[in-house]
This record gives sequence, C-alpha cells and structure tokens, in this order.
Amino acid sequence: MSRGHRLCAVNSGATRTATRIEGRTAGEISESIRNLVGAGELKPADPLSPIRELARELGVHRNTVAAAYRLLVAAGVAETRGRHGTFIRSLPTVHGEGGLALAGHVDLSSGNPDPDLLPDLGGALTRTSYTPPLYGTAATDAALEKWARRSMEQELGRPASITITNGAVDAVERLLTAHLTRGDAVAIEDPCFLASVDTLRVNGFKAIPMPVDVEGITLAGLRHALKRGARAVVCTPRAHNPTGANLSADRATALRSLLIDYPHVLVIEDDHFSAVSGQSYHRLAPTITTRWALVRSVSKFLGPDLRVAIVASDVDTAARLGTRLRPGANWVSHLQQRLTADLLCDPEVAAQLDTARRTYAKRREILIQALTDKEITVTRPADGLNIWIPFERDSSVIVDRLADQGWLVRDGAQFAATPSSPHNAIRVTASTITADRARRFAATLSKILAD
Repeated sequence: MSRGHRLCAVNSGATRTATRIEGRTAGEISESIRNLVGAGELKPADPLSPIRELARELGVHRNTVAAAYRLLVAAGVAETRGRHGTFIRSLPTVHGEGGLALAGHVDLSSGNPDPDLLPDLGGALTRTSYTPPLYGTAATDAALEKWARRSMEQELGRPASITITNGAVDAVERLLTAHLTRGDAVAIEDPCFLASVDTLRVNGFKAIPMPVDVEGITLAGLRHALKRGARAVVCTPRAHNPTGANLSADRATALRSLLIDYPHVLVIEDDHFSAVSGQSYHRLAPTITTRWALVRSVSKFLGPDLRVAIVASDVDTAARLGTRLRPGANWVSHLQQRLTADLLCDPEVAAQLDTARRTYAKRREILIQALTDKEITVTRPADGLNIWIPFERDSSVIVDRLADQGWLVRDGAQFAATPSSPHNAIRVTASTITADRARRFAATLSKILAD
C-alpha cells in the first residue's frame, strides 16, 4: 500500500478499529476524515490517532497532521481536549424552553408567558390590512419600522437602522455569525439564557462567562472577558433569564466606561421583556461603540409563535444582517410583521400589556413572599417570568425530589455559561402562579431542604 493512502488505526472507545485515512497535505487529510465522518465510519466522540502516530503511518510531517486537525476543529468537525487529544465533535445538547410537562405534575419549569395575558392573534389577524408582497418588496414592513424608530431611537439616544428577524434567538445568532468566525470568544452572562448558551455551542464560539448579580453583569466579569479577547458581548439589560436581575443605571454607566476602550467589540443587548418589564432600560453600548444591536422580541408579550424580533443597530451591522434577510430570499413574513405592527399600535393591546406587566409583578411577589415565609433565599429584586433560588448544595437532587413530589422546575446547572461554572440553584417560572400553589410549593421545598 502506498504512503499517504493506508489503513490508519483510530481509537474508538476502548477498541481500536482500522479506518482508511488518506492524504499527503493537511487539506487532503482533513477532507478524508470528513468523508469518514459523513460515511459513519467515524462517529461523534471517537478519538483520532495521536498526531505523531498518524504522521508516521501516512509518511508525512507531524506538522501536516497538526494542521489537518486544526482545519477539522475550525470546521466544527473535531474538538481538542488538551493532552487527551483530538476527538470527532459530538452534537451539542440543546436545552429549549418548555417541553418538560408531565401528567400529574405542576409545571413551573416552562419559562412561558401566561396564555391568558397574550393578545388574541386570531382576532387581530381578521382586522389586519394586508396585501401579499411579491419578490423584491422591501424586507421590513414600513409600519413596523416606523413604530420601532419611534420607540427605540429615543431610548438609544442615536439613530438606528431597523432589521426584522425571526425572534430574538435568530437575531443573536445572525448577529454573531455576521461578525465572528468559529472559535472567536463571546462574553455571555453566567448564569445565561438557555438559547444563548446553545447558540455559542452550535456555532463553535468560545464562551467567556461574566458573573451576574442583582445589578446585572459585574464590572469585574466584563473586564476579565475583554482582557481575554472577547469579540462580542451579549447582555440582557432587564428581566435576566434565569435570575430576573436588571442592569442598574450605575452599573450600566460603569460598564459603558469600560467598553469605551474596546470600541470595535460587538455589543448585543437582548431586551426580551421590554414591553412588559417593570424596570427602566439602561443601555450597555457606549456611543463610541461601532458595532452594536438592541434586540427586542415580541414573544413574551404578543406570543412565542409570532416569531418576530426588532433589531436596532448601526448601519454596518444592519447591512450584514440584510445580506442574510434580503428580499426575495429569506425575509421575515410580511404578514407576521404587519400583524405585529398592528398589535403594537393598538391602544387596547397597550392596555393589555400594562395589565400583564402588573400581573406578572404581583405573581412574582406572591411566590417570593411564600418562599420568604419559609426562610428560603430568593434572588431579588426580580423582573420577568421567573424566580431564581440559589442553594449551597447539589441542586440536581433538589430538582429530582421536587419532581417526586409533583413539581417541575429547571436545574440551575442548565444555565451555566461553561461546564466549569455550574450553578446550584433552581429556576421557577411564576407566570401562572397562584397564592395557594405558591404556598404549597414553598412548603414542599422547605421540607426537602430540611432533610
């Protein structure tokens, strides 16, 4: 058999199997391994041969194999684990909101809004004036753009370009991939919104955790992330999910002062709870920042299925988003956009949103008070749909014990920005809580903690 075309041993768990890896150049070797992955001969988590060993078997320099492995890592096919070697990359575990409901259990894990506090989309749709657009129509609905400029530019204190995306998660992912490449570092909150963690994992970005306290991301956390080379910062200015924390005016000022020295770092603010938040918005991006975006989804107050988020950003960022949402290709449905605009401009809907804001605040306090009465520590002040309860013991055991008693909650470990930063806490969704249910939940949790 010729050199550069032979059966090479690849470790697969405890077994070594002969797998055909070919090539004389880094590109040829990496392409050969990718073909083996595609054919199913190499599976997720399979370790690749040590660099020196594969180089010897192929008759090439070890630097050639090292370069091939780097190409695989850059393409997201493989991952390095330090001295343990290089492995075929496993699909990341994705944790979405909802989906945990079990018969006979009270679901306090979903992260969902109360359906009774959402506007009637069906009724609104019958009143919406809509002319089907054709290919070449502007990607953004004029009425929605007008509303966005009026409501967002005043808070931002500067002009903004408006782009519409398929929800906040879609917006954050498109923003990151428009500016960054696989392997780039992104500063994210810790604990972090489930979808943000998943977005980084799926796209191969490196997460740099920024601790969160009651005033939002900490100054030390942001400073550390920037010094480590973060090319983007993702922040929730209010109603942080999962903790409910809100960026205070003083903290926002301090963070902006720090970001002034990093004007080219992309700053993304995910203001997901905007219209029903009980807190003021304090912007994170200083005016000197050249790449920034404020994302406001309507999912929490108009409904998750509407799939619309409004992105106010600098001109260059809007242009980058526009290339991915261009007319005639993959724009956001104009029917969804027009319906969103009609709802946001409707005085009756505005009154409903005010009711929702007050109701969510009341329900959070009902749950917090029930827990406080049982001397259970809760992170506060809080905004949003959830309550964060930290512990000094393994929270997974508490989650399991609660499930045994008929209560479903989210384990704080799922919100860790990185595997090395686990959180012993639980997130409890309070959006539909009643006083009786809050008391019973607090009593159950208190008994578990007393054991």
